[in-house]
Amino acid sequence: MTVGIWRRVRQEARDALELLLLPGLAAVLPWPVAFRVFKVLARCGWLYRAPCRQALVSARAMGMAHDEQAWLAERRLITLVDHADHYLFRWRTDGWMRRFVDVSGQWQEAGRAGLLVTFHWGAGLWCLRHAAAQGLHPHMLVAATDGPPFEGRWFLRRYVKARMDTVRRASGRPVIYAQGGLPQVRDALAAREQVLVVLDVPPDQVGTTRTVSLLGRPVRVPRVLPSLAVRQNLRLTVVLMNVDLRTGRRVLDLETLEPGADEEALTRALFERLERVMLSRPASWHLWGEMQRFFAD
Repeated sequence: MTVGIWRRVRQEARDALELLLLPGLAAVLPWPVAFRVFKVLARCGWLYRAPCRQALVSARAMGMAHDEQAWLAERRLITLVDHADHYLFRWRTDGWMRRFVDVSGQWQEAGRAGLLVTFHWGAGLWCLRHAAAQGLHPHMLVAATDGPPFEGRWFLRRYVKARMDTVRRASGRPVIYAQGGLPQVRDALAAREQVLVVLDVPPDQVGTTRTVSLLGRPVRVPRVLPSLAVRQNLRLTVVLMNVDLRTGRRVLDLETLEPGADEEALTRALFERLERVMLSRPASWHLWGEMQRFFAD
């Protein structure tokens, strides 16, 4: 077996373990039991080793990883839970959501066009199902599921496509791919539905950006959707969802904002919410490994 083939086999085996076999335990075990198992697994240094170590380097450089072993354990746990949600959704009913999800705040009014804004923080898949249960119809704006990150990784590509289908089922609406998706965003809003956007996207993935402060550093962030909110007077709901590290219960925090007339002020307000949760639970931010791509300087 050549070196290239052996490397491919090892990568596919790791993907199968980390994306299916371990998080999939949530589908066959009661959630409190599965969460206890996940907490044990999160102490294993080999789990999600490369991305976790890469993330730790960036977090350490920003002074956001004081206890590195605890930081890595939380990072592995959040990653496991985030992947497990894909399987939980397929095997659990709304009754599971009512039992294990605690909610603070309220969604914006149903039947009215609006933006739901979240970030790459915590574990948020169940927020879509919760929104749909409250009468909202969110279309999630997502990145493409092909390109260099998926080359030579069959299992990862299949997992991501299946997860996009889970997102569609959770919200009851098709996803909108970000590349060239602005007309579909406008169509959804014209139909008095909602669009869920994950706003902390690296600036090289979007057309236009604005500079704001995050953790004391100037960073470039997407400009189009906050501008659209101001121009169309769209109500926004900031959606933040994570897992309680002690109990495994999900915590969904909702805050509705009026867009106002100042696009820059709105963008700052949104990223202040991200900064607040990054300071409280830094290991829960998924994009530490991409942090350098955000810096404006």
